[in-house]
Amino acid sequence: MLGSYPILFSIVTSLLFIVLLPAVLIRNNGWAAILWNEIIVQQINNFIMAQSKEERILNFVLQNAVRGDPQSVVDTIDKYCSQKEWAMNVGPEKGLILDKILEETKPSVLLELGTYCGYSAVRIARLLKPSARLLTVEFNPDFAAIARQMIEFAGVQDKVKILEGPSETIIPQLKKKHEVDTLDFVFLDHWKDRYLPDTILLLDHGLLRKGSVILADNVIVPGAPEFIKYIRNNNRFECTNYPSHVEYMKVKDAMEKAVFVG
Repeated sequence: MLGSYPILFSIVTSLLFIVLLPAVLIRNNGWAAILWNEIIVQQINNFIMAQSKEERILNFVLQNAVRGDPQSVVDTIDKYCSQKEWAMNVGPEKGLILDKILEETKPSVLLELGTYCGYSAVRIARLLKPSARLLTVEFNPDFAAIARQMIEFAGVQDKVKILEGPSETIIPQLKKKHEVDTLDFVFLDHWKDRYLPDTILLLDHGLLRKGSVILADNVIVPGAPEFIKYIRNNNRFECTNYPSHVEYMKVKDAMEKAVFVG
């Protein structure tokens, strides 16, 4: 009997570590907290439930949101990700910043880099005028499939087109293949190390006009330092920083708006 105590102590200690570590990480290090959620918690849940987190988010929406109501879809995703499993959507707090800039800009042709589950595409589309269109780029085919169902369920498929593939391949095709003259609004929310090279691609291919707005998410966590350095030291852009927090967390983050002045 006494020999079982060390084993029992080890199990209890491990369980306490699993329970308490996320709180420590979230309080002290946003990037570590994201890794914890994405690598540890998500993989455990995927194994137990035999489906991906993105499938779970979609199923929750299909079961709880109102078909054809994009606001209901956005609210339902936020409910799931704040109460059940963290996910890398722009989220409600930064979503309000996105909404405000969209309402000020009134864009007609938009590009999103990083569709994921379709949260921000739905959030953006619900504010667009009837003639506007959003092209959203997703590299991961599994995410694109989830987003396509999410966008259709929300009833905004007439305004949103998903382009599957790497951003560095799709951006040069926008003018000829997708009939884009220039972009009014660009939302950067994909791999952070692609923010700068993709912005340069947009410039090189003449896709920005005077007044075009680039809005970049997560410029602190995980961070996009090279993009920030470039954009703030380039006299062709006027920049505004919007302090906020990492989606569904209390960790400080920010969005950066860069207006192309020509």
